[in-house]
Amino acid sequence: MSSLSSMFGCGVVMAPPQALGIGKRSDGGLTIVCSSRPQKKATTHHMKTRPRKTQPWDINRKPTVYDPMPPLPPDWTLVIPADASSASAAPPPPSA
Repeated sequence: MSSLSSMFGCGVVMAPPQALGIGKRSDGGLTIVCSSRPQKKATTHHMKTRPRKTQPWDINRKPTVYDPMPPLPPDWTLVIPADASSASAAPPPPSA
């Protein structure tokens, strides 16, 4: 079985659980001491490496103007029978 320092490639300090204020649920208090090239977390990395606009024509560019959308069809259509006094309305035509 390999040691912790050989697994991580650097020195590992094991703190006693009493020093960390941890009760019986201790996982050993593993702390990695030497991290020569720490990696950024997701949001920090994306903010640091995001593409930047450097050219004036790109910085000053306005948003694209699109034609307005056509009106949407109505979801429901009110069908009034020709004779309003008749109680029985004709069933709607079958949809294809």
